[in-house]
Amino acid sequence: MEYRKLGKTGLDISLIGLGTMTWGWQNSQADGFEQMDYALDRGINFFDTAEMYAIPPSEAHFGTTETIIGNWFASRSNRDKIILASKITGPGFPWLRGGNNRINKENILQAVEGSLARLQTDYIDLYQLHWPNRGSYHFGNTWGFTPDFDVKAEEENFLEVLHTLQNLIRDGKIRHIGLSNETAWGVNKWLQLSKDHDLPRMASIQNEYSLLCRQFEPDLSEIAIHEDCGLLAWSPLTRGILSGKYLDGARPAGARLTMETRQEHRVGKQVDSATKKYVDIAHRYDLDPCQMALAFVNSRPFVSSTLVGATTMEQLQSNIDSISVTLSDEVLKEISQVRREHPMPF
Repeated sequence: MEYRKLGKTGLDISLIGLGTMTWGWQNSQADGFEQMDYALDRGINFFDTAEMYAIPPSEAHFGTTETIIGNWFASRSNRDKIILASKITGPGFPWLRGGNNRINKENILQAVEGSLARLQTDYIDLYQLHWPNRGSYHFGNTWGFTPDFDVKAEEENFLEVLHTLQNLIRDGKIRHIGLSNETAWGVNKWLQLSKDHDLPRMASIQNEYSLLCRQFEPDLSEIAIHEDCGLLAWSPLTRGILSGKYLDGARPAGARLTMETRQEHRVGKQVDSATKKYVDIAHRYDLDPCQMALAFVNSRPFVSSTLVGATTMEQLQSNIDSISVTLSDEVLKEISQVRREHPMPF
């Protein structure tokens, strides 16, 4: 396994990180235990979860993934071997904290205590803000996002959040902090306020990134490299679409998009067209399409960890094996050409 620095924390995290969001819905606790055991044996020391998981989000499944991880820690007595990341949920769910679930002091304190209890641990290594209060262009909002918000109010909230997180770090309940689904303005503002007020610094940005979703480039990638705030890439296979298994409307039994209850904004003609071309490149160069897609993300200098989420052990084994795949200049050139033809397919 290869390891990269987590921002300026001094921590070395595995380039392949273990995503967990299906445990408790699409996958059972036994599945989760098997995946965690195997991942640890393969050198993966970075696990990512969230209070909101399992996915799709619901009141019934809220916190179930953290509970599974906590049960695993209790049964294996190996908490010290894992760099654990979790997240506080942003606004949007009327069933969470009475519907008043902006990221603020009160809700952070409640969320951290809840996560610690479910995870059966005294501390969380990396505590992330799942999405901004003000909204962003993520989760299918690319085409309609308007950055219309009160800058002064946002800055005041940022400072409240940073002071709250500072106190939690002081108390030993969290160790480092990070962002998720953020914009370039947001990342810069968080880093600026941390510096100006001597407050904890964001160590990472967890945003969607894959062959089909490259909005992280060029602005956020520049910030990630030169401000030591690297990308934790979620959905590097675009919910499994880059495997090619959903092409031409196919919905294999038990697959994530087959079981999904929400509208999927990543499905469409542009996505199908681009996916066919990426899958064709992989086949012509005798590569597994998923491993090619993951190897591409692994190779980006602004990536700190590629978060893989698998529903079968076969998928997990193959995903981790991507760490040994190096893409040739010819493959990278063809990937670049497909991107020019399909720069933003969803």
